[in-house]
Parts: sequence; C-alpha cells; structure tokens
Amino acid sequence: MRFQKSLKRIVLTNLNGLWIGLLLTSSASCQEQEVNVTLTVKVPPITPKDARIFVAGNHSSLGDWNPGKIELQKENDSVWSRIIRLPRGYHVEYKITRGSWNTQAVYETGILPGNSRFVAMRDTGIDVNPITWTDAQGAREGGIVGTVRYHRGLNGNGLRYERDLIVWLPPSYASEQKRRYPVLYMHDGQNIFDPSTSFIGYDWHADEVADSLIRAGKMEEIIIVGIYNSPDRMLEYSDTNLGRQYAQFVATKVKPLIDSVYRTKPDRANTAVMGSSMGGLISFLFVWWHPEVFSKAGCLSSTFSFDHGKLLDQVEEDSDTKRDIRIYMDCGGYGGESSLKPGMDSMVNLLQKKGYVENQDFLSFYDERADHSERAWAARIWRPLTFLFGK
Repeated sequence: MRFQKSLKRIVLTNLNGLWIGLLLTSSASCQEQEVNVTLTVKVPPITPKDARIFVAGNHSSLGDWNPGKIELQKENDSVWSRIIRLPRGYHVEYKITRGSWNTQAVYETGILPGNSRFVAMRDTGIDVNPITWTDAQGAREGGIVGTVRYHRGLNGNGLRYERDLIVWLPPSYASEQKRRYPVLYMHDGQNIFDPSTSFIGYDWHADEVADSLIRAGKMEEIIIVGIYNSPDRMLEYSDTNLGRQYAQFVATKVKPLIDSVYRTKPDRANTAVMGSSMGGLISFLFVWWHPEVFSKAGCLSSTFSFDHGKLLDQVEEDSDTKRDIRIYMDCGGYGGESSLKPGMDSMVNLLQKKGYVENQDFLSFYDERADHSERAWAARIWRPLTFLFGK
C-alpha cells in the first residue's frame, strides 16, 4: 500500500505570523485526523451579480489568510458553498470576502467584524448569513487619526525587497516647532494605523490609542514610525542573515532618515521598537543586538520558542553584563495563541535570573481570552505604550 511506511514530517500552518507544527506519522493517520466542514454562505441581496465569494482563514485549506484564494462554488444567485478538510480539533478562524479585505462580509450594520471561529471536531456544516459588505456600508471603522506622512521604496543592504514607511506625528508636532520627540519604530507598519492596508482589514489603532493617552496625560508625546513588512517577513523577523540585515537597515538607514527629517530625540533612551508575533521576536532581538541604538521593546504575542527556542538559548548563554533595556511582553490564551505562553514564561524566568526586575526592567501580561489578531493587539496596545512611554 502506498505510504505504508511510517514517514514523519512537520506540516506548518500560519496564523498571522504564528507558526504551529502538526506531526503527521502517515497518510493513513492523516486521513483519520481530518474532518469535512461544509461552509455555506447566503449572500445579501446587495451582492453584485458577478461577485465571487471566498473564505480566508488560518489554515492552508483556508488560504492562509489570502482573501482571494479559496473560492466557494455558486449554487444559485444567493447561495455559495465549499467542503473544506481540516485537522480534527483545529481551532479555526476565518472571514468571508468577495476577494479582498475591502470587501469583507458584515453581520452588524456599521461594525467591521472580528474573525469567525469554531473548533473542527467532526464532520459538520456551517451556515453564514452576512447582511452586507464593507465596501457597501460607507466609511470603514478605524480611519487614521492625526497626521501621517509616507516615505516610499526604501532599500536596505542585503534585503531583497523595497519597503515603505508610514510616520505618525503627535498632536503638538505642528504647533510646537522647537519641541523634539521620542520615536517608536513598529514592524508590520501597514497594520498599525490604516484599516485599508491592514491585514484582514483591521488595524492596531495605534494612532487612536496614542492620541487618547497623550491627551489624557498618560504617556509622552511620541513619533511612531511604521515599517511595512515584505514577502521575506519570516526571515527578516527572526535570527537569520536576513534578520540581522533588517536590523542593520532600521538602525543605520531608517533611523538616520527619520532623525534627519523629523524633530526627534535620537538618543537610545528615546528610541523604542515594537511588534507582534514574529514582529515581537525581532523587537526583542533589536534591543538585544543593538542596545546602543534601541533601549525599549514592546513584544506582543512573541514567538520566543521559534526555531527550537534559539532566542531563549541566546539569552541564557549570554555572559555580558545586564543591558540597560526595558521590555514589555504579553500573550493571549485563546486557540493557537496559547502555545506562546511557555516561551514567554521561559523568557521571564531567564531575565529574572540575569538580574532584570519585573515592573521595572520588564513587564509581562497574560490575557487568557485574547487570540492572535490585530483586534487583540489593538485592545491592549495601551499597555506597552504606557509602560515604555508613560508619564
């Protein structure tokens, strides 16, 4: 019988940068571990006659969040369906689109929905009944608050792709001409301010949250620089040659550009970095590799155990004196996000052993209800902002 041998391989699925390994021992066991989910979408009357309907979610069978990859079959003018095979017990997150994140299904008027979820335990059917689409209900939730500027097409030595920057300026920037500001550099820059460019159409609301905290006197006024990611995201956001080239690019090209164009406080004490998932991992590496440039890191939902815990080993084996750095770490407990907590706990233990003091040198936070998504990071971004820049 074909594939009768006990072949072992690792199958990886991607949840917005969170990689989960599933060990399969044979073709037969794979079949036993999969279920069929019949997804049926009854589209609203407003749906264009020539529309195509797609599902996008956190598994390869769902297109790994590509909004225009997994198409449903049209049964009639109002019903579309598809049978999807998924691993038994898999925590599924998905959205329905017409092929892009600007055409998501909407279930409550005026509200951009979060991810739909279920656990694939057995063969089953799921009915989805949207009332409209995001492009049919006017302005989208979470537009940019404040002033932003763009810098397009930056190249970095050793990097294979150009990338853009989006720069958010604090409330007093235009009126206080002699004032200088700390700077926060954020990875996955297209996801932090603008829902029209953000992954799955929902941004971090970093602009709204920072503006509110500043006006409430809870944090310093800062400049926030979003650095767009590239197709090399996984390699650039980890301890690889590309990861080190990316760190050099930010430290030696992006930062000097920002310091030359804007009224910044360029010293290390006023320079921070932040990201989520793999972006959280590389944020930690930035302050670990370049503490002379970056003194603060916000590491949300960080994949500290990525690559067999390479970063954890690096921290454990480090013999240098205690760095003058400040680190925020967090993670959630819903679905695949829960797999991040052991790595965060290990990092907390390592830092404590090396003399770092919790609530002073670092802060960790766990939310058992939070998943791995922009919506979850938007809900708690106030925590790293106040820890790193609080008054």
